[in-house]
Amino acid sequence: MNDSGARSAMPQVSEGLGRAMSPQRRPFWKRNAPKVPGRSVQASPVRENLKDQKPRKTLSFQDFEDNTSDAWDDAEDEIIALSEAKLSFENLLPASVNHGKTASNHQASLPQRSKETTAENTVPDFPSQSSPGKSDEMSNISRQKGVGPGVGIRQQSTPEDVTPPVLPPVPTPPTFPTSEDTAESGDWTLTPSEGRPNPPSRLSRQLGRACSDDKSLTEREGAKLKKVNEFIAGPNTDLDGLKKMVWSGVPREARPTVWKLLSNYLPANVERRSMMLERKREEYFRFVDQYYPSRTQELHVETWRQIQVDIPRMNSQLPFFRQSSIQEIYERVLFIWAIRHPASGYVQGINDLVTPFFVVFLSEYTDLDVITEDFDASQNLDEKALCSIEADCFWCLSKLLDGIQDNYTFAQPGIQLKVNALRELVKRIDAPLHAHLEAHMVEYLQFAFRWMNNLLMRELPLRCTIRLWDTYLAEPQGFSTFHLYVCAAFLIRWRKDLLRKGDFQGLMLHLQNLPTIHWGDDEVNLILAEAYRLKYMFADAPNHLNQKKNT
Repeated sequence: MNDSGARSAMPQVSEGLGRAMSPQRRPFWKRNAPKVPGRSVQASPVRENLKDQKPRKTLSFQDFEDNTSDAWDDAEDEIIALSEAKLSFENLLPASVNHGKTASNHQASLPQRSKETTAENTVPDFPSQSSPGKSDEMSNISRQKGVGPGVGIRQQSTPEDVTPPVLPPVPTPPTFPTSEDTAESGDWTLTPSEGRPNPPSRLSRQLGRACSDDKSLTEREGAKLKKVNEFIAGPNTDLDGLKKMVWSGVPREARPTVWKLLSNYLPANVERRSMMLERKREEYFRFVDQYYPSRTQELHVETWRQIQVDIPRMNSQLPFFRQSSIQEIYERVLFIWAIRHPASGYVQGINDLVTPFFVVFLSEYTDLDVITEDFDASQNLDEKALCSIEADCFWCLSKLLDGIQDNYTFAQPGIQLKVNALRELVKRIDAPLHAHLEAHMVEYLQFAFRWMNNLLMRELPLRCTIRLWDTYLAEPQGFSTFHLYVCAAFLIRWRKDLLRKGDFQGLMLHLQNLPTIHWGDDEVNLILAEAYRLKYMFADAPNHLNQKKNT
């Protein structure tokens, strides 16, 4: 057979082999076998199409550099060119000042990179790399295209062929703004730039973000206030739904009504509220007329003396509570409550519990903040408003103390039980801190008694206490059960500081003078979130608090 016959027979043989070795008839280990060297591969249509195209001209690396705009590599190329040209800083200064605005903008856009890479020989934009005409042309192109700070255009560098131009005399260095000018204006640049606004400083950007955050926060508070007002204005307020809504905080404008509702002082029915308020206020002042004159009798003289001793000490740092008219309101409220609850009577610390109610109910009649502003009650409030605030405080205080009255009966058994429960809880959740306190002979009763007796009012600013009570009123048994977990979270908050103290005196001084004077709602929210987590873990599983006994 000649060669042409052999070549014509080869496609037939290959077609037969292809049919014989089709995917259905091939062994399974060869069907999806990967391509190996020597195996014939059919030409793809993409390759066939590429054959018809004309080959492109191979680009050299120099051509690639000339056609590439990369701002991040400009500083490196400039440093290389500077080392080749071996120019001094004195000769480069006028060129960097007069050679257009691209250099200053580029240097401002990369402050950290310039400080690190050009610490010894630093100045961008060098006339030795290109002719002045071409440099001006590139600057014009960058301005026409809107190239901002931090975006550069690569220029062709041929230091061997181009002769450096004659540099002008050194001008006076530019004057930089002082810190006072910067603080006043907020925006500044090193040199004026034609057609470009000055980039804002870091201070102005931070202030802008703060204003934006305050605006968004105000919008959120406004939306929540509107939602709460609509909720409590219904025919019958759903107290369970209200508690869920205000667990994370009550808006200031709605707080007086919400607190009265959650204290079960106001009825859920809207139509009965005004009638109930009038009746309860009249009932309170009947108690005043009946019991208050007996304060000087021998049977009550000790209670009256203790009240008069405690009231001047209460919130002594706030001028508002030093006013005689305010102190007289406290005296009547505390004395009437003590007379009507003979099982416990007046106990030191109850006077602190009146303050949050008084401040909140006072906000219903004035927009001034008595915590931060001077407020004269006798001049800014009429007698009727003061009487309403006094009666509301009495009834809400009575509702609160009804749930924790064991804290103030003889020997105060409720506080002792809570302090022991706090000890066992901390022992389970933070064994190193518990062991540290035990090793230095610190008893929980020595610092936690006041936490339970005053509901952390001596440890927190008044504004934080009011925020804390928002959640206590919304939480089932908030002042009794949930307060235990708040105290545990509050103690764990200071664990790092406590573990650094190496003696009994240092530990007690820190626990009795905790640095919370600058606390706000954010810190209280963190404590409440941690307390809720602890309650979720241990409240419904009391066995977690009991140490396992070895049998």
